[in-house]
Amino acid sequence: MTATLTGYTDVDRLFRDLWTGRATRPAARRETDGFSPAADVYRDGDDLVARFDLPGVDPQTDVSVEVQGRRLVVSGERKDVRAAASDAPADAHRVREARYGTFRRVVTLPRAASGEDVTARYDAGVLAVTVGGVLAGPTTHKVTVETGAAPVVEAPVGETPADAAPEATEG
Repeated sequence: MTATLTGYTDVDRLFRDLWTGRATRPAARRETDGFSPAADVYRDGDDLVARFDLPGVDPQTDVSVEVQGRRLVVSGERKDVRAAASDAPADAHRVREARYGTFRRVVTLPRAASGEDVTARYDAGVLAVTVGGVLAGPTTHKVTVETGAAPVVEAPVGETPADAAPEATEG
């Protein structure tokens, strides 16, 4: 069997399959192992947007979106409804590139987010999850620099101020 590898995703999949033993399992078993939907994660102002390609999934019953501290977790299942409706045996496919089964994708957030900051929208087979304000940096404050001599702190005789540096002695 010859495999053509194009891009890092195929190399990543190859190594993942080797570590999980998936490459050595029979093809019929690999069909039910699930899949990993393609994802795009990008910044939109102070918001983080994660888009997942999930065609053929019912977002109301088959998809779960959760925020767990600093993790955005999208999980669910893509069911092969055509196989259930078909009279053909399960092993009748010669080539089957469509992936079915359970999936779970985790996006690490730069800081913890609450559930109120997250919105999800499913349209035309794409699930777009927006985590509002999670990329907002700290507010910048301008500090005015004063010029002139530093104020002199006088200490009682025999004592030195706690924050004063020791004097250098010439020897």
